[in-house]
Amino acid sequence: MRGSTKTILLAAALSIGGIVVNPAPAVASVAGPAHTVAPAVSPERVCGPGFARVARSKQAVRTPSGDVLGHVYLLYDRRTGYNCVTTIKTSNVGVATFASATVTTQRMGASSSGPGRNEGRQVKSHIGPLKVYGKGRCVRYSGTIWDDGRGAAVAKARWKSWGRCG
Repeated sequence: MRGSTKTILLAAALSIGGIVVNPAPAVASVAGPAHTVAPAVSPERVCGPGFARVARSKQAVRTPSGDVLGHVYLLYDRRTGYNCVTTIKTSNVGVATFASATVTTQRMGASSSGPGRNEGRQVKSHIGPLKVYGKGRCVRYSGTIWDDGRGAAVAKARWKSWGRCG
């Protein structure tokens, strides 16, 4: 008899709204859309599935005075043999400023460079992906970010010599 009494009491409580079952998840909203944060941009996300960062290939994009405005990344997909380069801003994110990325390949032992890609335009967070075939080739890459602020400096990073041969 005790079990049926509990069932009756529970049913009564539910019918008058005393117990909430499966409440909707709470959504925290501090100040509306003006304070929403865009999802973080990562080089892997920009380049896509299969691409992984090449060891020690992250280069700081610096102004002549040493300020870092972002980073340029080299990634590689072992399955397809493609390289991918992206320049990602860490300063003035959300504000359109000029950024560029370049990637060039060279056949191992060759004296001239092979196919490459270069892209530059106004961006709010990143430029790329720039993809070039790289199996059996060496790579050179670079990134540039313009600071349109008071100093109006240009920040650059580049892999100075042919490397990352594969």
